[in-house]
Amino acid sequence: MSERTISTFDVKRLEILNTRGQIDEGAMPKLDDEALVRLYELMALSRSFDLRAVALQREGRLGTYAPILGQEASQVGSAFALAKGDWVFPSFRESGVYATLDYPLDLLYRYWAGDERGLVSPGDINMAPACVAVATQIPQAVGAAMAMRYRKESAAAVTYFGDGATSKGDFHEGLNIAGAFKLPVVFICQNNQWAISMSRDRQSAAATIAQKALAYGFPGIQVDGNDIFAVYAATLEALERARSGGGPTLIECHSYRMGHHTTSDDAGRYRDAAQLEAWKARDPIDRLGLFLTERKLLTKELREEIALRCDARIDEAVRRAEAADSPGPQELFASTYAQPTPRQERQLRSHTNAGL
Repeated sequence: MSERTISTFDVKRLEILNTRGQIDEGAMPKLDDEALVRLYELMALSRSFDLRAVALQREGRLGTYAPILGQEASQVGSAFALAKGDWVFPSFRESGVYATLDYPLDLLYRYWAGDERGLVSPGDINMAPACVAVATQIPQAVGAAMAMRYRKESAAAVTYFGDGATSKGDFHEGLNIAGAFKLPVVFICQNNQWAISMSRDRQSAAATIAQKALAYGFPGIQVDGNDIFAVYAATLEALERARSGGGPTLIECHSYRMGHHTTSDDAGRYRDAAQLEAWKARDPIDRLGLFLTERKLLTKELREEIALRCDARIDEAVRRAEAADSPGPQELFASTYAQPTPRQERQLRSHTNAGL
């Protein structure tokens, strides 16, 4: 009996900006000063939205909400690399992506208050509705990418999901189809170490999530998910590959969920406090702030100005969301099918006649 090696693989990890605000100059993507400050403000805005959402939920003004605290770089850095024609298929924890794409934040607050109309994306933003059912957005993104291929569009589909989604059949089916057809899709896993109370160590025996792409015939890379430059650079490269016919990429953003899984969760029941403290030192906003301060691009005055600007925008978003009209019963029937079925029409008439 003889044996031979058919193929070998390795998985790279990309890091550019460290916790002291220092960069690897050779790996640094091309970003001018305006873009660098813009990235900081987008992360600050995302955190401001997030903290306010948690506060509103505690006051009974929002329903259950999924925080993104600590994951701002993974979301802002990747979304900043998108082009106008690209399509985004989010999970339920992407408020930083919405903020980066200039999605109306009042609509997002309305969604979290229970108004599904908040996910009706404006016509100039290619954003599919958020999927709460874990991993179900992945095959949708792959289908969109296949449509782009048929239409010969120079665009890509991007889908976001957590580490828990990689245990679902939708993940493996989506990656298999994308690899087999070499589709223009970028898979972004926000590995925040927890699928509710299930730790990453119990989720998979694989050393990385990125390596799962290799089984389906395309590249996978792990990036420091708290390093906005690494996330941006990896996403930009993956998008360029997808649009040029080079096929899909899986990006694992190695990060940490600083908050609870949702506002109905108590992470203190299963999470080690020492682990949480260790990750606080890797805060993505603090890290970029150190870099910008060293470059004399972020002064104390500008930092305060940005904070005030973000708070004012969030204040206005909350005001608009709470001033909007409440959805009526007809909204239950509006978006289930492209055209209402006879049964739906009878039910709607019944509700209307009853004066509901």
